[in-house]
Amino acid sequence: MAKVTSVPFWGGGFFLNIHLWECVMNMKCIQVREVGSFVMTETPVPEPGLEEVLVKVEVAGLCRTDLKLIRVGHRDLTLPRIPAEEVVGQIWRVGESVTEFEPGERVYIYPGVWCGECPACRSGADNLCRNMLIMGFHRDGGFAEYVKAPARSLIKVPEGLAPEQAVFAEPLSCCLNALELGRVAEGEEVGIWGAGPAGTLLARAARAMGAATMNMEPDRVRREAIGGLEVNNGKLFDVCVVAVGSREAYLAALTALKPRGRLVVFSGLPLDNASFPVEFNHLHYHEQTLVGAYGCSYRHGRQALEWLADGRVEVCDLVSHRLPLRELGRALELVEKRNCMKILLYP
Repeated sequence: MAKVTSVPFWGGGFFLNIHLWECVMNMKCIQVREVGSFVMTETPVPEPGLEEVLVKVEVAGLCRTDLKLIRVGHRDLTLPRIPAEEVVGQIWRVGESVTEFEPGERVYIYPGVWCGECPACRSGADNLCRNMLIMGFHRDGGFAEYVKAPARSLIKVPEGLAPEQAVFAEPLSCCLNALELGRVAEGEEVGIWGAGPAGTLLARAARAMGAATMNMEPDRVRREAIGGLEVNNGKLFDVCVVAVGSREAYLAALTALKPRGRLVVFSGLPLDNASFPVEFNHLHYHEQTLVGAYGCSYRHGRQALEWLADGRVEVCDLVSHRLPLRELGRALELVEKRNCMKILLYP
């Protein structure tokens, strides 16, 4: 492929732009070839198809899903694969049929590709599309210098919003989906188990909706940063959201629901610990609801970028580490030991 650089040239009393073409054939990337390990390698720069774009990655976010994908695998993972689903970059090339984007524009890449025809898509739940292809799982993601994506998955980053802020659009989108499914309303009280990046974003987004929040967090540093509690003190909530993969957290959240309260199943559990008894009579007599929340839809990405751009949800203080992509191993250890908040990686 080619990279275009414009330089001024004097001729005939005016400046002209001459395009210098530099050949770029390969790119550095992280690749998972077998579950349990990864390699830093080089692969050919992907070529965009007719309705695709090539994005030069500016920043990628690291989350616990990436840790799980690399260390123990994931139900949606196909190998070999370049991970990362939280990606912001600048458009480098566009396919011949792409008219709505131009090289140089900064974009957030919604990680899903949905069919638009199945019942889930027609109902507005494109994140549950039966033919969903997820960046970093079914197709290559953003732990690379370049990533290819369908043009319809791109969302332009609002002017003035830094890449380090815009990259929070994906995790914030997941939080917005969870709060939407929990039917959070102004004046309600929301209990959130966990105060990591997701738990903190859930709290900030819920407050932006006019709700009051309280986070339960055993880690002292995270608890003090958010002003939360180590364990719930018997308070009941309109909505409970569990943002940590803990059976005990779910059991505690179930007992903290008000009548007609809603429990949002936001975090998955290990397969060997994902089943436990629930007192259905209690749910019955108190008209309580359990609802799952998985990922996010394209429209949540637009909403997330709007809320980030207008300051309704602040994220700059959540970045604890900025590391080059080659230090992914160190970054995964930080995430595994919970010695960080949000880690941003730069190719």
